[in-house]
Amino acid sequence: MTTDTSQPLLSVEDLTVAFPGRGRRGRAAPVRAVDGVSFTLGAGETLGLVGESGCGKSTTGRVVVRLLEPTGGTVTFRGRDIGRLSQRELKPLRKDLQMVFQDPHSSLNPRQTVAGIISDPLLVQGASAAAARARAAELMELVGLIPEHLDRYPHEFSGGQAQRIGIARALATGPRLVVADEPVSALDVSVQAQIVNLMERLQRELGLAYLFIAHDLSVVRRVCDRVAVMYLGRIVEIGARERVYGAPAHPYTRALLSAVPLPDPAAERARRRITLPGDPRARPLPAGLHVPPALPEGAAAVPGGGTAAAGPRGGRAAPGRLPLPGTGEVGRQRAPVPPVQDATSVAAGTSWRVSARRQRGTHRGSRP
Repeated sequence: MTTDTSQPLLSVEDLTVAFPGRGRRGRAAPVRAVDGVSFTLGAGETLGLVGESGCGKSTTGRVVVRLLEPTGGTVTFRGRDIGRLSQRELKPLRKDLQMVFQDPHSSLNPRQTVAGIISDPLLVQGASAAAARARAAELMELVGLIPEHLDRYPHEFSGGQAQRIGIARALATGPRLVVADEPVSALDVSVQAQIVNLMERLQRELGLAYLFIAHDLSVVRRVCDRVAVMYLGRIVEIGARERVYGAPAHPYTRALLSAVPLPDPAAERARRRITLPGDPRARPLPAGLHVPPALPEGAAAVPGGGTAAAGPRGGRAAPGRLPLPGTGEVGRQRAPVPPVQDATSVAAGTSWRVSARRQRGTHRGSRP
């Protein structure tokens, strides 16, 4: 699955994405969806980006293809920092950067035929209408659909067929990198297998590189060469697939893997589920709290309490941000940073204040 990855196709360094906070009174703290994310992706490689909902996976993917603007850091694609390019300078690179979205039907224009949906990227890049339609017919056959259905509308297809159309649109311009944002999570299990097999076949035939965003760890283990685990906007562990799954270094990674259901009911009942009590999203996190995880064999400590195993590809790094309170780990303080709220903490904090007023009897509408 992996080709030559000595020179990274994509390099992300210290990426930060912050959104304005919304408060009931005055200006709230910014919501930092992505906080200092760094990784590389080689040509023909698949990097899995996993984590719970709201941890910043999709935001990271959208910034990589410049659907969102970064607040800080760099995104370098084929030696060019695309974050500094204007829309005019970025247009030639668009054909090499494409995205497959999570919901197949909502990502397709219901007023366009399939021919129009697949042909649009080609027309934007300057292809003629006849050449674009001929290419659309080829792509329909490539993803396992009937070319005669080009003049149908998205609502006439099933979810799996609609996702195949989304993949065909992403492949129209011959990209080098495809960001797949949970491409199978909205599909039935049998259809998921078909889409995964299709993506693997297309990677072998076309030499694609995938940034595969998902929360289904079994799919990630099947598809990806390397795995990066995200939590609250940061990558807490990254490394080769077998190392991350076989000997996870970070407490949050171990908790994630323990939540994967086992096919054997007896083994499922007998195993011990790792639970991490508390929810740091319900309040601002302590500034810069880190946990130095156990070092794997051949690893060395790095600044910030993380680890880095020997070798640029086979190694693993666990920056070690404390994932949840109550783990029993001893944290290490670094320089204070401005208070940042997770997106969920805004709503959670509001509900907490309402509950407190109700207990005091001061909530609007309560009796004296």
